Amino acid sequence: MVPIWRGKRRSARVRGVRRIRTVLLGALAAVLLVALAGTALVLLPGPEAEAAAEPLPLPPDLPRLAAGPQYDECLGLLRNDADGALAFAETWDAAGGGEGAKHCAALALLALGEAEKAGERLETLGRLSRAPSIARAAVYAQAVQAWMLANQSGRAFAAATMGLTIAPGDLDLMLDRAVALGTLGRYQDALEDLDRVLATAPDRAEAWVFRAAALRRLDRVPLAAEAVDRALALAPENAEALLERGIIRQLRGDTRGARADWERTIAIAPDSAAADLAQQNLALNEAGPQRR
Repeated sequence: MVPIWRGKRRSARVRGVRRIRTVLLGALAAVLLVALAGTALVLLPGPEAEAAAEPLPLPPDLPRLAAGPQYDECLGLLRNDADGALAFAETWDAAGGGEGAKHCAALALLALGEAEKAGERLETLGRLSRAPSIARAAVYAQAVQAWMLANQSGRAFAAATMGLTIAPGDLDLMLDRAVALGTLGRYQDALEDLDRVLATAPDRAEAWVFRAAALRRLDRVPLAAEAVDRALALAPENAEALLERGIIRQLRGDTRGARADWERTIAIAPDSAAADLAQQNLALNEAGPQRR
């Protein structure tokens, strides 16, 4: 099997997803899950080419850096008209819209696929904002999302670390940083963050999935199998966990079990990055070892 750290991305215009965490497992699954999974039997192209062509989903509970009707209107436009939101935000910013206008403009850029520009703006806003720490940390989480989409894992790690300096107990940011570390090949460091998350929140299925992938990349396959079993005990229909268990089963010579898991992955989440990888693993298994 050829490990991969990059993959193509699929996303709807806007889906109701919870903050960055679900985004990482959805629209960013090919950038992050695929990265941590390191699983497919083939090397996929990077996300950059498709990022500009497809708008990105935005979380429903956006951190609020301002108040007032203009801020509400701009954030509302993000849901269905990212171009309109950007135009509104830029006009508002020119008229002295402050942090609210800058935040909305950065999110509009992210939704439009301008991930690097969005990352720069969100990171700057998180650093300079006068908003409460919890809101600033959430903005740093959005910067992590942007940097990962821009294929800049080092910047994502740095943004997550900066967010954790002002909100050290933010488990979502800690999980974000673990994912960024995984994409950088720093699996042991990723495990340390994941263990901190799970010590506080042992019911986080996605953390168990990432832990399994990191352990597998460290050739600790028995522990990886235990971790993915924990994930599936918590979330039996988790497509990413099924994808990971299939990989572990394949490594252990259980081709039939791996196929069953990958087929289930596709059935549960047919439009996901996990399904893309499962399909390619199935196809290469069918082709035989000479094609792997």
